[in-house]
Amino acid sequence: MESCATCHTQKIAIIGAGAVGATTAYTLMLKNLAAEIMLIDVNEAKEEGEVMDIDDILSYVETGAIKGADFKDAANADIIVLTAGAAQKPGETRLDLVNKNKAICASIFKSIGKIKPTAIIVVVANPVDIITCLVQNISGLDNSHVFGTGTSLDTARLRTEIGKALGVSAQNVDGYVLGEHGDTEFDAFSTVSVGGILIKDLKLPKAKLYEIEEKVKNAAYEIISRKGATFYGIAMTVADIVEAILFNQHKIMPLPVNLNGWNGISGVCLSAPAVLGRQGVEKVWPLKLSGSEKRRLQKSAKAIKKFL
Repeated sequence: MESCATCHTQKIAIIGAGAVGATTAYTLMLKNLAAEIMLIDVNEAKEEGEVMDIDDILSYVETGAIKGADFKDAANADIIVLTAGAAQKPGETRLDLVNKNKAICASIFKSIGKIKPTAIIVVVANPVDIITCLVQNISGLDNSHVFGTGTSLDTARLRTEIGKALGVSAQNVDGYVLGEHGDTEFDAFSTVSVGGILIKDLKLPKAKLYEIEEKVKNAAYEIISRKGATFYGIAMTVADIVEAILFNQHKIMPLPVNLNGWNGISGVCLSAPAVLGRQGVEKVWPLKLSGSEKRRLQKSAKAIKKFL
């Protein structure tokens, strides 16, 4: 990997040392994306154990240190990754977690205190769209510095499934899953192309596209029912987001941002293609959705707004 000059001084704080938080810390270490990683959790024994375990790989990576820390230490981090919250259980939707995780989130940021204005917060905790809106309101940071992982992982799943269906690499598939990271998310097939050819011109049967969309939407439920949690995919998603920030890549990613007139939606955090760089979200890409996709985006907005 190309060296990142800013990575030599960057501090990343990960709030939550559960499966997602610990796997994210491990993945960031492997990708050499920070000088120091802080792992923070109310369960200090769990936090210490994860730090001790990950510490064993320091001789293999460029990261200078991983350490346990207090919530107040996160105030001076360059990037804060929020994974803490009640986990989604088998049979639960992400929206079932609203009240529990809103309370946890408010408590965390009260404990952190004033955050430095250049910091960027990446929200992973579910329901990510609602928690992102909450953190934008209570963090004191500009909205461009607070966003979630949203449908980035769902988009990776979509690209993988389309690649499998057509017998090509997922890296040659472009397009997005948009809206709520949850049951009202939708595959924006009008945005999808493979090797420069629009998906509509590749003549995949509608039944196959429907099958792919359902598989993408239900992937987390299927994984949780079998192993209790998802963490590898989301950890790599966070690493991809952090890399886009630190390398100032101006990368377009589907992230929950506070929309202002995008395809007719305003005043709610939903995943839309956002240009991401060192200053956070630079702008929302002016992607035009089809009429049916706009209606599905409105349905997502309605589902989220009633919880705000």
